[in-house]
Amino acid sequence: MHCFVYASQRKPDTYLWLGRRDDFECIPESLALMLGDLRFVLEVELTGERKLPHEDAMQVLRHIKEKGWHLQLPPNETLATANHPAYKSAPLDPHHCDH
Repeated sequence: MHCFVYASQRKPDTYLWLGRRDDFECIPESLALMLGDLRFVLEVELTGERKLPHEDAMQVLRHIKEKGWHLQLPPNETLATANHPAYKSAPLDPHHCDH
């Protein structure tokens, strides 16, 4: 798949991958506001076998096919809080207290 990559001018090391050049209509307004101005940086033929430095090519392709875009965040910025053990367990019963 032919892909077009844009760098966010507002968020360092944050990139937006698109399946069509300058097709910003497909991205949600909230994402567009967060990214700010975008600068075109790369046009690439992406296959599932291609090795990318910080992304899984298959995931990038899947997102572009499903949504029309893929957001690449800096390696140190993840949704780690959603993976925090406290968020993976069932909520505590408010009527049960151990103290």
